[in-house]
Amino acid sequence: MAAIATVPNYTPSLWVRLCHAIPRLDLTLQTRDSVFSPDSWEYQQTLLVLSSFSAIALVLSLLVVLSFLIHYCCCHRGEGGRDAEEEEEDDDASGGHGYSGKKGRGICCVTWVSIAAVTLCCVAIGVGFYGNSEANDGMYQLTSSLLTANYTLASIDLLVLDTVAGLQQSVSGPLTSMEEVFGGHKPALVPTRSCRRLSERVVSLLSNLTLGRGLVPIVDGFYRPNGSESIVGALTPAPPSVAPTLSPSANSIPAPFSPGWAANTLMVNEDYRWLSYVLLLLLDLVVCFFILLGLAKQARWLLILMTVLAWLALFLSWGSLGLETATVVALSDFCFDPNTFVLNSTHFNSRTSTDILDYYLTCSRKMSSPFQQILTQSQRALSSIHSHLSSLERDALPRFPKAEKPLREVQQILNVTEGNFHQLVALLNCRGLNKDYVDSLKGLCYDGMEGLLYLSLYSFLSALAFTAILCSLPGAWRSFHSDSEDYEDSDSESEDPFTSHQARRQTATGSQRGALPPFYSYQGAGWTPPFSSAPPLPTPNVSSNGNPGYENLPLSDRQSPPPSYSPSMLTGYGGSQSHSNPSHSRNLYSH
Repeated sequence: MAAIATVPNYTPSLWVRLCHAIPRLDLTLQTRDSVFSPDSWEYQQTLLVLSSFSAIALVLSLLVVLSFLIHYCCCHRGEGGRDAEEEEEDDDASGGHGYSGKKGRGICCVTWVSIAAVTLCCVAIGVGFYGNSEANDGMYQLTSSLLTANYTLASIDLLVLDTVAGLQQSVSGPLTSMEEVFGGHKPALVPTRSCRRLSERVVSLLSNLTLGRGLVPIVDGFYRPNGSESIVGALTPAPPSVAPTLSPSANSIPAPFSPGWAANTLMVNEDYRWLSYVLLLLLDLVVCFFILLGLAKQARWLLILMTVLAWLALFLSWGSLGLETATVVALSDFCFDPNTFVLNSTHFNSRTSTDILDYYLTCSRKMSSPFQQILTQSQRALSSIHSHLSSLERDALPRFPKAEKPLREVQQILNVTEGNFHQLVALLNCRGLNKDYVDSLKGLCYDGMEGLLYLSLYSFLSALAFTAILCSLPGAWRSFHSDSEDYEDSDSESEDPFTSHQARRQTATGSQRGALPPFYSYQGAGWTPPFSSAPPLPTPNVSSNGNPGYENLPLSDRQSPPPSYSPSMLTGYGGSQSHSNPSHSRNLYSH
């Protein structure tokens, strides 16, 4: 095997080198090397061990959350009776707001912890969106480079087929007619037969020019491409921007490796991966938004629902972190030395020489093209055919006019063949395919690697955030007063249907601190209303002596709100009372 050289214009990034340097252990805790070999069971064990760390972190998160739940359920229940008097004193000290005592400080602490955890989750979501976009950009560059390489390979195949088909057509058609025309004229027959032999020689040489695709003969002497061994599969040569998109077949990786098959498979898988991460990010975003809404509105049912979704998000975060860890490490092993894997993989080197792969992967100036000999011999043969046809045109056509038409046909086929041959020489140069190879490595190992690292950071931060949320939310929604309790308390204190819900809640809060005496209460004969200057209200009732009088019921027994007076009315009533009989007013409220 040829010496493996480094890929020009590509250097493993710092993140690739750091992840590649991570120690590897198998299931028996034995050290393994970091050579990328996905088909090896030992290498798969090392990835499983690295992924198991996220499972361990998940178990630790569950233990932490369960410990907090036990603390809220057991400890607070035991301290409920002892803290009742302290809560009443705290409410009195806080003026009824309930945020300056011990319980108020606890509620405030739990709320701010939840808000901090939600903020951390929002930061993680932003990191996740950026990482998902970077990974998608890297995969797009990879698939675009693969489609470009597939277009180049398909063009090479079609040029070879067109050249071979044209030469075979010239051998079976015009050259045979020329031999029949020339008959026994040896000076003209010898160059014609030389053209036939040279054409067959070129067909034989180009048939051996293969990059993983063979040309197999059929019964009548012609050649056709071996469809089962095609390197381009079913894709026709078209620019990458308009190349047809084929759904990957259910079979395994074709042998030899097909860039077109790989590009279409990667595009389909990348679409599913991108959509899955977008849905996961939207789930986290919805959970964070409604948690903030529930804390602001003090909606207990909403926080309980978001707690259930937070459990789901916690499991998904740790699970995605395990997959991302294994993917990042495996990708770093491949990107650290991609040529080694490509040269040693049977999917790439099947029916393709290692020298050919090494030539296109390294594209070193010190290396000569493995097709140089074939192309040189084919070029010489085509030049010889052109020389023989020129001599026949100069010497034989004046004597054999009937040979002009087949001679012109052979010359036309030869011109097309030489044009195809020059394009074939340009496409077989290593610079085009090596550029596609380097671009695919940069897309996968630069942008793709960076995107996966950001996604790993997102999964880790979101897992921590949801762990903190699950620890703090039960303490938050336990401290909220439910609406049903408020309405029950307000109904027991006030039956006025016109009293607002806020007034009922204030009434219920006041009833918990102790019943206050009513503002208008009957205290005896010596009690006077707050506005003693107000005149008694007239009533259609008549007194015992038949004269119109005033109602003798106190104002507190009327089952109606007290009257309100403007300042002008109070001034007028005050001036009129100075000339009235005060004993008469006292008699009104003494009955």
